[in-house]
Amino acid sequence: MRLLSSRNSTFQWFSGLFHRIIKLLAVFLVKEHIFAKKYFMSKQFSDLGINEQILQSLGELQISVPTDIQKKTIPLILNQNKDVVGLAKTGTGKTAAFGLPLLHLIDEENTAVQAVILAPTRELGQQIYANLTSFSAHSPAISIASAFGGIPIKPQIERLKSPTHIVVATPGRLVDLVNRQAISIKNIAYLVLDEADEMVSALKEDLDVIIKETPKSRRTLLFTATMPGAIKQLVQNYMSKHVVQVQADMDTVGHQGIDHQYMVVEPIEKLEVLLHFLNSKEGERGIIFCKTKAAVNKLAKNLAINKFSSGAIHGSLTQGIRDRVMGQFREGYIDVLVATDLAARGIDVKEISYVVNYHLPDTYDTYVHRSGRTARAGAKGLSLTILQQEEVEEIADFEKELGIVFHKFEKADAQSIEENNSLVWAKKIFKTKPNRTVSKEFKEKISTIFHHLTKEELVEKILANHLAETTTASQPLEKSKKKKRN
Repeated sequence: MRLLSSRNSTFQWFSGLFHRIIKLLAVFLVKEHIFAKKYFMSKQFSDLGINEQILQSLGELQISVPTDIQKKTIPLILNQNKDVVGLAKTGTGKTAAFGLPLLHLIDEENTAVQAVILAPTRELGQQIYANLTSFSAHSPAISIASAFGGIPIKPQIERLKSPTHIVVATPGRLVDLVNRQAISIKNIAYLVLDEADEMVSALKEDLDVIIKETPKSRRTLLFTATMPGAIKQLVQNYMSKHVVQVQADMDTVGHQGIDHQYMVVEPIEKLEVLLHFLNSKEGERGIIFCKTKAAVNKLAKNLAINKFSSGAIHGSLTQGIRDRVMGQFREGYIDVLVATDLAARGIDVKEISYVVNYHLPDTYDTYVHRSGRTARAGAKGLSLTILQQEEVEEIADFEKELGIVFHKFEKADAQSIEENNSLVWAKKIFKTKPNRTVSKEFKEKISTIFHHLTKEELVEKILANHLAETTTASQPLEKSKKKKRN
């Protein structure tokens, strides 16, 4: 009996312990659910803890629903004193993800620089500065300054003499300002690295100088679309041990709306095939990426000769030219932008319907950034890569590494190319300005030759002459191809 009683007692004790554990687990799960619902399932910015002044600015900008990265990072930055790594594709709203909580956390009474935001390019920095200025429209006490290379430094030095809370800068210019003692970053509270994967690859030395100049007590907020080894090393070297990593919109490259395609061409036909593609996209905006500045210049020149509405940007152009071209692209005055990878950072244009990789990207990360320029804000987009036959096998590697599927884009046949060349030729004639130096008498002589022809007859004769000339010009080329095959 005693043994039975002892067993019953032991059973009751374990049973009671089990029920207490179940209750504690239930309470924990309920709390976690409430936390998740409060911070990660919020559907409005008003649910995330942002102050009324910022919410008012967002309302006027007609921004009300936060993106995935914004829902996950804003409460984290506001409510926890930890470093943050935000991993999200381009076009997902990373600027607001760090910018809104920063504006909320700024101590308006303290006139010293409290936050530094670094961007790899002037264009991206200007975009961040413009966004923060818009977000803080109803927070007049918050002062934001910008400091980028490629423009005179003296006005920036003068600006920094005034009270400034947030500085948006490119690394090289910030190092210059620090060396000139125009700014002190020894006591900043926040350091933001946007598009950090680009900075660690191209601007590592400047980045190291800046980080070492800042206090160890700072909070570092790092945002990136990819996580190469250099980023992991930076996190390990310069961020706290308790860094929180947030991941959003990473299921596929960029957005679900990107259609990844590739096209195989012979080197000699590459330009003609591209022109045919661009004609099919007339009226739509797109970006063509080239590997080098020289390649950008060469392609942009060919597009201009063929009267395409286009412009070019790369790092060697002056800031004034880059700003003008970018302004024309944003406003829709030009449809095609030819660019290098780094120069294209900061292009925040939602209506980009296609991206062309005129050369196969060197890295998977580069492809991620390029393709992410299209299909923004829920739209659809095309990412087209132009290849030579020997490069086709690399497509499988991109698919495996990035978790995407490429479809083959059938290039135009010879007849379509010929017709397209004639259309390009006709547009060149249409857009050609009259030659004012030709004498009136000579014009009359030419007019006399054609005066008996109708408009339709004149078009037919000019077209026939053009086709005859192009056919004659292409014959030596065809013979050359046959000799090479033999």
